[in-house]
Amino acid sequence: MRVLILGATGAAGVLLIQEALAASHTVVIYARSPEKLPEQYRAHPSVTIHKGQLDDREAFSSTLKDVDAVLSALGPSLSQPKGTPLAHAYSLIIELMKMHGVRRLLALGTPSITDPNDKFSLQMSIIITGVATLAHTAYEDMVAIGKTIRTQGDDLDWTIARVPLLSGSDDKSFVAGYVGDGKTGIRLARAGFASFVVQELENNEWVKKAPLISFP
Repeated sequence: MRVLILGATGAAGVLLIQEALAASHTVVIYARSPEKLPEQYRAHPSVTIHKGQLDDREAFSSTLKDVDAVLSALGPSLSQPKGTPLAHAYSLIIELMKMHGVRRLLALGTPSITDPNDKFSLQMSIIITGVATLAHTAYEDMVAIGKTIRTQGDDLDWTIARVPLLSGSDDKSFVAGYVGDGKTGIRLARAGFASFVVQELENNEWVKKAPLISFP
């Protein structure tokens, strides 16, 4: 497939590039600062790079041409500005995906985006409350991202890969489920997130669902 990767210059995004190429996909990158990408991907024959901002409609629209799926590692920072900027970006992303006939969207999320299948977990509740208290604008943006994808993306084949506390380990193992289901936990390596996304792109087991991804 020809996949567009957003958030590609971040730690999780670089791993998404790696996994997508390993699975023989052609990668398109849309980034504000593509010079931050590792040289091995900037020079890779299966990688096409476009420079632009998330709010640049014309530039982003041209990037979506002939794309089969959008893989997003976009996520708010702890110092996220007010006004849910990423949720607004997703609104434009979804609008332009529909315009270009791109149906598949796999997006990074967190348990701050709740799901009807979630059950009570004391550990996760403490983590979510901590984020909502200490990084409130990031929390608000993440919640808004979930709402935007679920409402405006109702006719897309979306999956929100909700991740817990992330580490830099190269451990790709993961389990997919829901908060408090007895099998998911509170930790995951970014490599596991990337592995899940690329596998889900091919398997389509979690379409229109928001699983929690964690270490087994």
